Amino acid sequence: MSAPRPLRSALAVALALAAAPALAGEYSGTVFFGDSLTDSGHFRNQLPESVRPVTGKFTTNPSLVWAEYLARYYGGDGATDNQGGENYAQGGSRVTVQNGAAESTVSQITRYLAANGGQADPGALYTVWTGANDIFAVAAGAPAQSTIATAVGGVVQAVGALDAAGARYILVPNLPDMGITPNAIAAGAAGQAALTQLASGYNTAMYGALAQAGYRVIPLDTFNMLREIVASPATYGFRNVTQTGCLPPSGSSLTCNPTSYAAADAASAYLFADGVHPSGGAHAILADYALSVLEGPRLAAVVPHSAAVVGRSRAEQVAHHVGARRGAGLGWWGGVRGDGQRYEHGDFYDGMAPSGLFGVDWSDGNGLVAGGFLGYGRMDADFGQRRGGFTQADSTIGGFLGWYGEKAWVNAQASYTRLDIDVDREVVMGPAVRRHSGSTDGDNTAVGLAAGYGFGEGALRHGPVAGLLWQKIGVDGWTESNLSSSALAYPDQDLDSLVGSLGWQASFDTGDFVPYLRATWDHEFEDAPAEARASLQTVPGLEYAVPGLVQDDDFATVVLGARFGVFGLQADLGARTTAERKGGADNGVFLTLAGGF
Repeated sequence: MSAPRPLRSALAVALALAAAPALAGEYSGTVFFGDSLTDSGHFRNQLPESVRPVTGKFTTNPSLVWAEYLARYYGGDGATDNQGGENYAQGGSRVTVQNGAAESTVSQITRYLAANGGQADPGALYTVWTGANDIFAVAAGAPAQSTIATAVGGVVQAVGALDAAGARYILVPNLPDMGITPNAIAAGAAGQAALTQLASGYNTAMYGALAQAGYRVIPLDTFNMLREIVASPATYGFRNVTQTGCLPPSGSSLTCNPTSYAAADAASAYLFADGVHPSGGAHAILADYALSVLEGPRLAAVVPHSAAVVGRSRAEQVAHHVGARRGAGLGWWGGVRGDGQRYEHGDFYDGMAPSGLFGVDWSDGNGLVAGGFLGYGRMDADFGQRRGGFTQADSTIGGFLGWYGEKAWVNAQASYTRLDIDVDREVVMGPAVRRHSGSTDGDNTAVGLAAGYGFGEGALRHGPVAGLLWQKIGVDGWTESNLSSSALAYPDQDLDSLVGSLGWQASFDTGDFVPYLRATWDHEFEDAPAEARASLQTVPGLEYAVPGLVQDDDFATVVLGARFGVFGLQADLGARTTAERKGGADNGVFLTLAGGF
């Protein structure tokens, strides 16, 4: 942004720089089609070379437009295509009709596909934002019904072409409320109402036609978002939402720059650059909003993933206790754990889950062990980057059975866990922070099997270990509070996990103190959901999908601990960590005490 407020600028830059390295792999690229609302400088090369650094976009130059923010977040730059980038949007573009020097949006897509062998990268994020100039054509006298019908059909054609070429993620924003722009205000109440009605009708028809055609697109409700800003300007850092930040008021923002601002801070204090185009501050908020819609489903997908991580740690603690059981008869045991999860250095999410287990068991003194257990834990996690967090309480009941011979051993367990989940998602929009809260339930059914063999006759014992843990996690859908353009609703989520482990364990028995080390190489046999889903509450009935969470299928787990006696009880104290898992690690500490009745 040009002449930005220091706080907003610092936050935007910090977000972009911090997030890009972590999230650049989410999409393989970003490609934009549309009109002046997305144009990042298509006509700059037609302006005098001396002014190009501070002109050429339809905003308070040299501010970034929302597409540039979005592209930079995902590792690109959003540059216009005639300057080497993949932003094909052109100011003045209509959906299907050539408009002066501006190529139609459909033609932009046709040209892009022709240049790429008719193929669209399935891993890229595509944006199709168009139709505003068709509404202006209606306001200038073109027949409303046929013009809008042609434009809506063109959007369906554009999305269809990308879909047929292989595109999977297509962002389709609706039109903003064109009746609250400075030009509409100047035309009077009747003109405002007419433009609002035209934009609203176009939006309804466009999303309806896309749904009827069977295309799953990612919606962006800029219509309501702009109205929310106008209803409370100061909340979003604006002091003027009715006049233009560029002079003269009747001019185009294409050549607007700091020398022609209405005020020194017009780029951040005014909502509009000229009579219809957003200022740099508005574009920054629009980018924040778009990111919240794109990232929200992925944050929700963290919840079942986190439950699976906690479930694996719990199963390991139970299995390890069975192996430590000594003596015949009835006994009890209790354990506490602290499980930590941290991904992308905390930029994606991190949290801590203290928990406890209590069980009773019986042994026949000849190697057979059986028992049951109860558990309770609570995960408190932060999504990172000021995006909120969640709490997840788990209540578990389970049982186990094991046999331990002189050299070999095997144990099995099964458990059921009830999940109670509260999620607070925060949406940063410029200086404003919206909080959307939701509560839901879930469960985790787990079955585990572990076995091993010990070599050695003296104090040192060592040998192979193997394990298999199956978990089936279900989380009910939920609807976020604080109804607005950024509020989401989530469907039910299911996650299946089957982790196989193979490694080596060693221990040294000194009598009163037995240190041990276990290292395994682990493989996840189940595929995580390829996509995460949600819907905008203000655009009902249009569920969308974004790339799901991707974790490495292969990783290592290391456990270091010791068993010893304390106050007449058997104690097991240790720590565990995962390694070689790209993007993050799961760590924990545990303590188990056991005694007889």
